Amino acid sequence: MSSGDFEADYFEEGRQRAVALGNRGPLRFDEEGNVHPDILNAYWQYGFYVLEGVVGEEELATLREDFAQVVEHAPAGPGAKVDRHGHPALDADLARPGFQFAKPLSDPMGGTDIGNGRYQVKMEELIPGSDAPESVLLQINGNLQHMDSALRLYGHPELLKVTEAINGADFTPFTDAIWVKPAGLGAAVSWHQDGMTLWDSPDLDAGTHGFNFMAQLYPTTPRNALWIVPETHDVGKIDIRQRVADNNGSDKLPDGVPLLCNAGDVAVCSRQMLHCSFPNDSADPRVTFVFGFHRRASVQGAEGLDFRTKQKVRYDDERIHERSRVISLAIDARQQCYPEEPLYVYQPLVGEEEENRWSEETRQTVLKDYNLNDLSI
Repeated sequence: MSSGDFEADYFEEGRQRAVALGNRGPLRFDEEGNVHPDILNAYWQYGFYVLEGVVGEEELATLREDFAQVVEHAPAGPGAKVDRHGHPALDADLARPGFQFAKPLSDPMGGTDIGNGRYQVKMEELIPGSDAPESVLLQINGNLQHMDSALRLYGHPELLKVTEAINGADFTPFTDAIWVKPAGLGAAVSWHQDGMTLWDSPDLDAGTHGFNFMAQLYPTTPRNALWIVPETHDVGKIDIRQRVADNNGSDKLPDGVPLLCNAGDVAVCSRQMLHCSFPNDSADPRVTFVFGFHRRASVQGAEGLDFRTKQKVRYDDERIHERSRVISLAIDARQQCYPEEPLYVYQPLVGEEEENRWSEETRQTVLKDYNLNDLSI
């Protein structure tokens, strides 16, 4: 069998495994308005669940339009302060640069010290065409201050009910990003688990490091999708090097499945599961808006990074409160745009609604540089 045939078989077999799991469907609630237990049971069993059709066509179109504007005004390349038109780039006046680039079809993080060395193995890299650009977008951080539509999705009342069901009513934010896999050029992200700091905790369980929502702006395919090894969210920290070695050195792990979604689907994915993405040499782009949440107990007093000083800090009540204000801001922004939707009440900030109304003033006082207070564990 040629390498091309093996790869095609691997992607097709992965697709079949993914469909057979049965961990997908519309977002449903029981008679009391709680997230349906079938969804939660499947999430805790497999480590992820695909919520189908959460984002409607009109909202999806706005997200795509806003994303196109972000790309239009992104830095012209790595380290650039201006966009392709010579104007100040979108993050030029922000304290934390938001745009990450990579060489086409490369694996920029595998086998490096990035993320505390979580990307243990180097993925197979492909050779781009001679007309390929030197770099392509890989990740955009701090999107809530770039895209009002992203801020509104962040405050989606039904998704916040899912968050409460998984992490408790006193949940906290984590971070958010847009992952970009351009057609024929998208870079790989090596197999890894997202959690960094609590693997040795005596209280470690399947939910310790939180979860991410992954909203898809376009359909995903086995060639451009995130790949997941189901049920690895509850086995502790994995020796990924050994897994690859046991697979004859191949990064095509035999039990992986692609995260297959239609545009508008939102996947719920444990940060502890083993996952990756391969170079996207297909004709289909992927754009995924990722936004995550934690249990309060996981971040309270935990050690993390101060993005201002690049030094380690302990997450105290003040930092958690300040970062959590963005949830209330997003709830109000969404309510202003979609007043017919039910209002989600974020319990930790009850009574602070007036200070967190969405306006041009709070865009500057609350939202700008909000991701300096991200809660990474």
